[in-house]
Amino acid sequence: MPSPPPPKTPNYQVRTREHLLPQEVEAMLKAARNAGRHGHRDATLILIAYRHGLRVSELVALRWDQVDFNGGTIYINRLKQGVSSVHPLRGPELRSLRQSQRDYPDSPYLFVSERGAAMVADTARGIIERAGQRAGIPFPVHPHMLRHACGFYLASKGHDTRAIQAYLGHKNIQHTVRYTELAPGRFKDFWLD
Repeated sequence: MPSPPPPKTPNYQVRTREHLLPQEVEAMLKAARNAGRHGHRDATLILIAYRHGLRVSELVALRWDQVDFNGGTIYINRLKQGVSSVHPLRGPELRSLRQSQRDYPDSPYLFVSERGAAMVADTARGIIERAGQRAGIPFPVHPHMLRHACGFYLASKGHDTRAIQAYLGHKNIQHTVRYTELAPGRFKDFWLD
């Protein structure tokens, strides 16, 4: 009896997860920083998207009047009927944003195109995808993976589900629970031998 034919493999790569690990984000930041004449802008875009769990449309809509350098905060205007909030900015973000403001002083937007206009979502998607490729990540990277990476990172650090919900702007906590369900510390004390 002849053996069955091997299963057909799709011509795309299957992702085993929809989020990035912190070391993968770091590799993407380094790859973006070292690529092209807009390396700093691109690395800042990835850093801000990751640290604040931004959707790509929220990312490209960021304006300088949302950043308070003196107070060290950024106003996150959530889309898709999400809950907007004010997030703290840490040192690496503040330094990156200050440099970006010096690099592109004439735009009201944080992230600008070659022509000085607000960056469009497709450009940001391309920047993130190329950074993933240059970083050697073995599957295609898309911007929403940075949002998921933020949620999983916060959950892995033991942050309260309600706090993560507010940080990511979720109206419904069911969208947040996915991060805490997969947090590795959840089962840490099940076996004590």
